[in-house]
Amino acid sequence: MTATLPEVPAAHQTFLAFDFGLKRTGVATGNRLTRTATPQPTIQAEGDARFERIAALLQAWQPDALVVGIPTHPDGAAHDNTGRALKFARQLRGRFNKTVYEVDERYSTTEARSLGAKDADAASACIILEQFLRSLP
Repeated sequence: MTATLPEVPAAHQTFLAFDFGLKRTGVATGNRLTRTATPQPTIQAEGDARFERIAALLQAWQPDALVVGIPTHPDGAAHDNTGRALKFARQLRGRFNKTVYEVDERYSTTEARSLGAKDADAASACIILEQFLRSLP
């Protein structure tokens, strides 16, 4: 979560962010210099098919690190999807040997929809990544 982020090394300049969902995973790319994120096509796959698509994204974008939004209830309490998103973050670390930062994603989808996003999952990934980038020194 944002409050407990470990220090992000200056060498980590480019990031790939994910808004994890059971059937759809929003994706965004961004960098530390501009502190902005760009939506990428949402991954509409589950299980190994999802990780095959992520492997292709990692090959294409070559990010220094990954960011995963971790959902919680408004009061910060965990729910079913909290554990699923944390598991997804662990799987990314294990499969791709990349640093993965976990950030609080409360209200990101609501915000994306209120902004009129055509792809709320990708827009939510952008919101998650920009929130992370703003937290960096």
